[in-house]
Amino acid sequence: MSAGNKYKSVTSHNGNGIAGKRLICKLAKFQGENVKRILVTGAGGPAGINFVKSLRIAPEKMFIAGTEASEHYLHLAPTDKQYPIPKAKEQGYIDKLNEIIRKEKIDFLHAQPDVEVEVVSEKREKIEANVFLPSKKAVITCQDKLESAKVWKKKNVPVPKTIELQEEQDIDKAFEQLGTPIWIRARHGAGGRGSTPADNRETAVSWIRYWKSRNVDWEFIAQERLPGRNIGFHSLWKDGELVTSMARERIEYIYPYLAPSGIMGTPSVQKTVQDKKVNKIGTEAVLSIDSSFNGIACVDLKEDKNGVPCVTEINPGRMFTTSFFFSYASKVLRKDHCANIPYLYVKLGFKEKIPEIQKYDILPKDVYWIRHMDAPARLVQNGKVIGEMYC
Repeated sequence: MSAGNKYKSVTSHNGNGIAGKRLICKLAKFQGENVKRILVTGAGGPAGINFVKSLRIAPEKMFIAGTEASEHYLHLAPTDKQYPIPKAKEQGYIDKLNEIIRKEKIDFLHAQPDVEVEVVSEKREKIEANVFLPSKKAVITCQDKLESAKVWKKKNVPVPKTIELQEEQDIDKAFEQLGTPIWIRARHGAGGRGSTPADNRETAVSWIRYWKSRNVDWEFIAQERLPGRNIGFHSLWKDGELVTSMARERIEYIYPYLAPSGIMGTPSVQKTVQDKKVNKIGTEAVLSIDSSFNGIACVDLKEDKNGVPCVTEINPGRMFTTSFFFSYASKVLRKDHCANIPYLYVKLGFKEKIPEIQKYDILPKDVYWIRHMDAPARLVQNGKVIGEMYC
């Protein structure tokens, strides 16, 4: 793109006249109608696509515009309009958001990538659309794995033992206090950033030195290794009250051999789980951060050697990568939208009331969501395919 048109909207995926006419007809349907007008950031990434797809199967029509910092992923956004945008921490990011908000008459903004949640949260007073986010303090605390671990330890929420790694001597301290192996990870960031198991001092030191040599400004922590199940507790909150929730177990990751930890940003195989301990600890973890929590809290837990789910982090204000899993399962298995958490979240963001629904275990257990690169995700129950993402 030339400098002059770098941030102009993309109105069709192939640029031909027929596609343009179709888009005009499609957008015309929204003119004069009382539809929700939503802007989604990171709309061309997997999590953004899942969020938009969830809204597409909701029981009401919506106009959805999407933004992308990647000029390539912009073409993947399944939105009515697509806009390129500066990176969240670049100058002009908020101004560009507001320009789009004004142009498209946007009522509600959903920021999906963590870095955009961070910036939008801090600058929320400058956003010319409604948002539905946890408090600024809650977002900051959740996005800091060291500080959040301190909060949970103080509130007696199960959490892995954690040590800040400021100097190489701290690595010796970690092995002494945490045992072998230890788990090293970046203090901030999602998708398993900077994580690896380390069986000895040489591995731990070399790992951190490697990242420092690449001039990244990451801070690191060490935690005890948790050998049990990897669980995600997806929850929606309104003024400190749990609206609904569902847990899932991550079973396999996409290309796990590409990361020393085996942990990538998103699973290829996962299933629903119903576990009272997970529900209890996930709830306590959120309320320990903020007793008046609002919006989305994606709680990550991993079981210790005794099978106790320990909280490893909370991703605040945004959906987990495969949110369409629950939304679609709700449509197929429940014949409703009660597990369509993106849709419920949007309704709350519009200050609408939603009927009282089940707070925990909103879906049956052992429902699988199986996906991989270029393969439509499939919903599987009792060994049979019962649905497909792009069907």
